[in-house]
Amino acid sequence: MISSRLKEILNQVKQAEIDYQRAPGSVLLLAVSKTKPSSDIAVAYQAGQRHFGESYCQEALIKQRELGAYAITWHYIGPIQSNKTKAIATHFDWVHSVDSLNIAQRLSKQRQGNLAPLNICLQVNMSNEPSKSGISLDELPKLCEQVALLPNIKLRGVMTVPAPEDNFERQRLPYKVLSHAINNLNQFKLDTLSFGMSGDLIAAIAEGSTIVRVGSALFGIRD
Repeated sequence: MISSRLKEILNQVKQAEIDYQRAPGSVLLLAVSKTKPSSDIAVAYQAGQRHFGESYCQEALIKQRELGAYAITWHYIGPIQSNKTKAIATHFDWVHSVDSLNIAQRLSKQRQGNLAPLNICLQVNMSNEPSKSGISLDELPKLCEQVALLPNIKLRGVMTVPAPEDNFERQRLPYKVLSHAINNLNQFKLDTLSFGMSGDLIAAIAEGSTIVRVGSALFGIRD
C-alpha cells in the first residue's frame, strides 16, 4: 500500500513539474514519517524513497538506530527546543524549522567538524498564526545575514506551513509571496523552498517549491 501510494505521489509531482514548466526532477519528495513505525519507513525505503522528515527528536533517534543499515537522509522539521539542539545537530542532515539566531548558533556550535555542514532552512510564518513557529517575512533578510555567517551549517532556504486552504488560488498566494521575497535575497544563493504538503503540493510546485513534505497521503492518517 505504501509503495503504491509513493508511486502515485511521485507521478503527481512529475506531472506538476510538467504542467508548471519546472525542470524534471527539480522537486524533492520528503516523506514525513513522524509518529509512524520504522517498519513503514523501511517499506518506503525499499520502494525507492530516501528522504524522511521527523518532528520529535527522541522518536527520531530510536528510528535512526533501528534503521542504521539504510542510507537515509534525515530531515528535522519540527519545533526546536534548546535542549535538543545537540542531538539534532549530530544526527540530522537537514533542519527545516530554524526560527531564531539562538537556535542557529547552537546548531552551528554543536555540529561536529567531521560532519558535512548541516543544511538549514529558516521557518517563516506566512499566515502570522500565533500557534505556529516561524519568523515574519520582514525579519527574514536580517536572519539570513546572521545565519549565513555561522560555521558548520549551510543556509539553504526557507520553510513555511501556511494556514490550510481548499481553494487552489488561495493555496498558491502565500507561496507566491514567499517565492518573490526569496528572489530579492540573491546574495545568499538560497536554493531551497520547503513548502507544500499532502493537501496543497500542486499549488506549492506551481510557485517554485523544491521540497514537498508529504505524510498522510503516503503513510495514512496519523494516530
